[in-house]
Amino acid sequence: MYPDVVVVGAGVIGAACARALTVAGLRVTVLDRGAPASATTASGEGNVLVSDKGPGPELDLAAASRLRWPSLIESLDVDVEWESKGGVVVATTDAAAQPLLDFADAQRKVGIQADVLDRVHDLEPHLTRAVTAAVHYPQDAQLQPVLAASALLADVRKRGGTVRAGVAVSGVDTVDGRISGVRTDDGVIPCGAVVNACGPWSGEFARAAGAPIAILPRRGIVLVTAALPLVVRHKVYDADYVGAVASGDAALQTSSVVESTPAGPVLIGSSRQRIGFAERIDVEVLRELARKAVALFPVLANVPVMRAYGGFRPYAPDHLPVIGADPRLAGLWHATGHEGAGIGLAPATGDLLAELLTGTDPHLDPTPFRVDRPAVMEAS
Repeated sequence: MYPDVVVVGAGVIGAACARALTVAGLRVTVLDRGAPASATTASGEGNVLVSDKGPGPELDLAAASRLRWPSLIESLDVDVEWESKGGVVVATTDAAAQPLLDFADAQRKVGIQADVLDRVHDLEPHLTRAVTAAVHYPQDAQLQPVLAASALLADVRKRGGTVRAGVAVSGVDTVDGRISGVRTDDGVIPCGAVVNACGPWSGEFARAAGAPIAILPRRGIVLVTAALPLVVRHKVYDADYVGAVASGDAALQTSSVVESTPAGPVLIGSSRQRIGFAERIDVEVLRELARKAVALFPVLANVPVMRAYGGFRPYAPDHLPVIGADPRLAGLWHATGHEGAGIGLAPATGDLLAELLTGTDPHLDPTPFRVDRPAVMEAS
């Protein structure tokens, strides 16, 4: 029996969409040209954050997802290394202190818990003493992204869906202006709808389908230290991280994000750089990440770095995900453009996509995420 919907892309966003669609009763096939959860999802830190988003539609999506993750994980009955450890955002200069406090105040007004800390070293004793302001975000969390995506895909299979790895998609077939199937290197799969969840490659797939969108790859690098005792208790980052996330600059940007993992290694980020799909890892990026991490946590100065890994994130020019139907081609849907926040935004993205596709009342306003907005359509 042919699927109702083909989801192209088996990362965490594609997995969340596929799972939500199967829960809604649709027959779903997920395709990926590589192994499931092996690209963008595998190159992330597993962030589930509300702390880095100002009031607006992305924060609404993040808050809705944060509410969903615990119950979703419980229903999957798989250990995905979920940690509700909270986040601590710090300013280390006088100039950065008041903007951080103002940012937190704006978030509190829309329901985010953002507690100003007078004694931040009670929470993070190894943090630099050069802190001028600090805010605690109890809602911030972390999980292991590959485990989470794999668990979602396993649930798709359990509910009767199909997940196929190593299947490359080259385009779509149409009849009377509507999608009738997906063209792959293993033949055509008839279907009534296709979800473009190709992450950084979503722009390529959209062009192949005849409905281009402006989604670009943005590269990020993460350092991994040797295993340590617990020296970082929360997800801790410098206040300039928020500015780096929101920036549209193609040049290299780095900010300090440091957190421990259950196995002991410390993860150090973050970098952002638009260099196409260049695979290289530049030494200058590694040095800058290490320098900023040591400035935030001097205790890391003599800790060996065991490896570095990087990946591409799907970047939209206006920094908002693209979720919904493409008005140019009936049956084409998009779920992409989450950049480095895909893990944190996945559950609500999947639910919203499924609600729109099935005609159910959406749990939040889908308008800001529409495909036919200027930044996504005109820049394409």
